[in-house]
Amino acid sequence: MSGSILTTGASGYLGGSLLARLHDTSLPSHKTLYALVRSKAQAEAVKSYGAEPLFIDFEDEQSVARSIVERQITIIFFLVDAMKPNMQIPMIKALAEVKKQTGLDVHFLHTSGAKIFSEHAGLPTDHALSDDEPGLYRMQKDAESPHAFLKQATNTNNTIIETAENLGVRSYIFIPCIVYGEGQGFGNKISIQTTAVIKAAKGVGRMYDINPEGATWPVCHIHDNTQLYMSLLLSILNGKNPGHGKNGYYLASSGSIAWYDLYSAVAKALTQRGVLDSAEVQKADNAALEKMAEALGCPKQMVAVQLGGKCTLQPRRGLELGWKPQYASEHIIEKADAEVELILRHLKN
Repeated sequence: MSGSILTTGASGYLGGSLLARLHDTSLPSHKTLYALVRSKAQAEAVKSYGAEPLFIDFEDEQSVARSIVERQITIIFFLVDAMKPNMQIPMIKALAEVKKQTGLDVHFLHTSGAKIFSEHAGLPTDHALSDDEPGLYRMQKDAESPHAFLKQATNTNNTIIETAENLGVRSYIFIPCIVYGEGQGFGNKISIQTTAVIKAAKGVGRMYDINPEGATWPVCHIHDNTQLYMSLLLSILNGKNPGHGKNGYYLASSGSIAWYDLYSAVAKALTQRGVLDSAEVQKADNAALEKMAEALGCPKQMVAVQLGGKCTLQPRRGLELGWKPQYASEHIIEKADAEVELILRHLKN
């Protein structure tokens, strides 16, 4: 039997959808499902999804350890901070103590992101990479990103893997990409990535392409992204020993699409609603980049990181677990109109 399960990020897009799916799924034998919360309102919300709310003071490492060890939490799904390992390391140390006291295997899943496996992070894009690539850990170790925050995020992946391995904790690096569709949780309902595309175009009044020709990126519907979390959790609970540590990267993607095709589909939907005057996609010049940066609230050099780039990572490990995406990659193009409608409605509110 497993111990208890702790999930985080319950008010977020990915974490809220995961909590909703957990509520609707009959899980194999385990103790209690906990959800990390930061307010009384969140505590009441997670109760309605069948989870016990858990407040943890991350300023106090002993408090972190006590919260996890006393509840015999053996599985943590972390969906809060991909950039820094400050919260994760105390949790991993606490899991190691649970293992020491109970003899149970313990597991820590860290949610990363496709940007950290792209050209933006210094990974190769001249050929396809699979998430079961034997050298993926070494590629991450050797990667030199021109962006300090992505270098930090890459180091966070490595730190989690190395710390967990040293302490006997099984770690997993979960990799979302462009996720789309309506979130199923009580909090954020919309995607960060598609929202950024819409915000930039809306703010500037035109859709711009910021990529070299042929730039592609992996995509995944929120349903399928959530299902990979579930497939991994079920594999752990059923004792199937899924790949972990340096062999524990899991990309949630049904395939890749060209950024231009996404821009074009979104521009068409925005034009039909009178948000843009034209559905034409133009190449961005320096002036356009400055306006897009203002719309996104970021430095000009960060526009390409938020809205483009090339990532050739492909999913393999999830398929080995029996995960089968329901929505093909082109579905995001076919449903761009619905995505635009959803996001505009939430931005207005």
